[in-house]
Amino acid sequence: MPTLILVRHGRSTANTEGLLAGWTPGVALDERGAAQAAALPGRLAEVPLAEVVTSPLQRCQETIRPLLDARPHLTAHTDERIGECHYGDWSGRKLAELNDEPLMEVVQAHPSAAAFPGGESMRAMQTRAAEAVREWNARVERDHGAGAVYLMCSHGDIIKSLVADALGLHLDLFQRISVEPCSITVIRYTRLRPFLVRLGDTGDFASLVPREETPGDEAPVGGGAGAP
Repeated sequence: MPTLILVRHGRSTANTEGLLAGWTPGVALDERGAAQAAALPGRLAEVPLAEVVTSPLQRCQETIRPLLDARPHLTAHTDERIGECHYGDWSGRKLAELNDEPLMEVVQAHPSAAAFPGGESMRAMQTRAAEAVREWNARVERDHGAGAVYLMCSHGDIIKSLVADALGLHLDLFQRISVEPCSITVIRYTRLRPFLVRLGDTGDFASLVPREETPGDEAPVGGGAGAP
């Protein structure tokens, strides 16, 4: 079965403003995010890509544009199932403000029971994304062979949930996974089991440098803004 490269979109204006973007329209890459996207073709230069699939949201479309420009033979397929979690009434709100919501504790400690008001549950998010990957695995293998590599550009919580699925982790453990903006995560699927080959690889260790303000013990909903 194929190998899947999961790319989280580059840093967005919502990331830097501390907003939970969700499906809010008009959320673009910021200056750093655009630079991250511009570097993506070089990072993947030696990897043959059979297909490219993307979330319909602007920040993902902008992230893969330089890659598509560098490989004009590729056309991106848009799949809503790998779009961001539908955060409903939480969309567009400040993350600092959402930390006071009782639901946030559930999102952090028991995400399999979390359903966003006016949106979807985290279980539904994981299910649709995993179904999309399984269908694309079959399609890519059929059209390009079992050794093919393809790419999906998606979002933090989606990618974390797919990693949990690949590792056989309960969704309640997925907040232990971290993927920074424009990081690369790789899952090689086989008939018997998936193998996690890369996780959140940015090629940049700036996020490991100690900060004046120590990161908290909560996982940033939506994935966080990455290194400063």
